[in-house]
Amino acid sequence: TIITHPLVKRDLTILRDKHTPSNIFRTVLRRTASLMAYEVTRDLHLQKISVGTPLEKTQGYRVGDPFILVPILRAGLGLVGGFVEVLPDARVGHVGLYRDEETLKPVDYYLKLPKDIARALVFILDPMLATGGSAVAAVTVLKNKGAKKIRFVSLVAAPEGVKTLSK
Repeated sequence: TIITHPLVKRDLTILRDKHTPSNIFRTVLRRTASLMAYEVTRDLHLQKISVGTPLEKTQGYRVGDPFILVPILRAGLGLVGGFVEVLPDARVGHVGLYRDEETLKPVDYYLKLPKDIARALVFILDPMLATGGSAVAAVTVLKNKGAKKIRFVSLVAAPEGVKTLSK
């Protein structure tokens, strides 16, 4: 899914500008992550619930699936704050990956995940999808740990990374 919302386009321009100061970058990144969270959760399953209001009972909704945010360390951490603003019940895990300088393959060095990952909708967060190597490694690690519903979220993506991850 390509997010075409005008505010996301505006913010992405600010983030990509080499003249954007660090403090502005962090603020805009958090805001952009919140806007992206709205878009990537558009199709969440809702459950009907009964809610007592000050006057009477009424029908309300809650999100049916639990969700877990898994940033790829370290860059993905910048997206967590904005997602948590929109998904305050989200649990957070972490996956650490680095690229081996000789083989150019991703190597995992850290993994900490919440329990019940098999039931959750897992959002892998990484600002850049370049070759797709780290994204595929993160998805593979999560699948091996039992994750069944995974969405990869990035700010920018190179066509070869999208192709690799899609495979």
